[in-house]
Amino acid sequence: MAVFIPGLSGQNVAIETRTPIGPGPRATRLLLFLGFWSLVGLAFAGQLYLTQAKRGTPVDWPLALRRSLADWYTFAVLSLPAISLARRFPLGSAPVHLLIALHLMASVVFSLVWMLLRAALAVWLDGTPFAETLRYALVATLVFNILVYWVIVVAAHAAGFYRESQARERRELELERHLTEARLQALQMQLNPHFLFNALHGVSTLMYRDVDAADQMLIRLSDLLRHSLDRSGEHCVPLRDELAFLDRYLDIEQIRFADRLTVRHEVDPATLGIPVPNLILQPLVENALKHGIEPQVRAGVITLRAQRPEPHTLRLEVEDNGIGLAPGGNTDSGIGLTNCRTRLAQLYGSDASIRMKPGSDGGLCVIIEVPAMGPAGTVFATTPKRTGTSVRRPEGIPRGGPGEIR
Repeated sequence: MAVFIPGLSGQNVAIETRTPIGPGPRATRLLLFLGFWSLVGLAFAGQLYLTQAKRGTPVDWPLALRRSLADWYTFAVLSLPAISLARRFPLGSAPVHLLIALHLMASVVFSLVWMLLRAALAVWLDGTPFAETLRYALVATLVFNILVYWVIVVAAHAAGFYRESQARERRELELERHLTEARLQALQMQLNPHFLFNALHGVSTLMYRDVDAADQMLIRLSDLLRHSLDRSGEHCVPLRDELAFLDRYLDIEQIRFADRLTVRHEVDPATLGIPVPNLILQPLVENALKHGIEPQVRAGVITLRAQRPEPHTLRLEVEDNGIGLAPGGNTDSGIGLTNCRTRLAQLYGSDASIRMKPGSDGGLCVIIEVPAMGPAGTVFATTPKRTGTSVRRPEGIPRGGPGEIR
């Protein structure tokens, strides 16, 4: 570039492009804007100082700094309308040939205005005659100024494309989040009727045999449904809340199974505050009762476990000592289990898993592993482990019959 000093030969130099400034407070953007152009001015001042010293016509540093900063601060002022024009007419807003013609005319105007402003500054800073500096500028800086304009326009378009890309990505993420929310809500709405139908079927088996027991079961069912509705909008709840809901469910089942059922809790207290999917354990316990323990004669045992095998993993287990899975049985059948698999996939993707294995005393063990997302510094509850909790019902109350929804 021909840094504006009359009498010195012009020099062609490269120009650094402007880094797009992201959104932020107005004062911060202004400081970044001034800082960028100041750095460019300092770089060209250093080049002028060293080049003239090497040629044997040295200039002092204050003079080089003053004239280089005057050059680039003038560019800074003129960059504002250039950027505004580029944003007003982005690519695609008009035919390409019209946009090129527009910017060609604007670049010539940009260059001429720069020369006029710079000549006026030369009169004020150095006392150089206006006509002399303008003639020098026409010869030394006309083409370079046009190139600076095009660099500014290209940088403005690049910044615009980046902002549009970021906005598009945010919209896509928001749409994906809404879609996931809708899918989870649909899955939860599927699970609630499934649970309700099975619970009402249990009431129907008692209605003509033990009215008091059926009445007690309905009261507890209404309490459970009220609690379920209170949590209906939550996709994840602390593990302690999930276990509390499960206790309410078992309070209903105790009327049917009584001394034929023992529930054991082997829960690490440090896991009670970790978020888990809402209603993730109830379908597994329901399957264990209806398809594992209910068909057998001996007393049943359900063991609920929660532990952290690794710092970032929560493992939940529901194990029963029932009849187990029949040879060649389909582990993916049933609304409850399918619902659990789908919700885990929606919430965690490939970071969660659900699998089955034979129980330690016959029966089946269902294992769920999810990320332990408890925040750092959380104080977890210190509730002791619960073991050997027995669930009883009055003598003579039969078990539920066929027709329940699996």
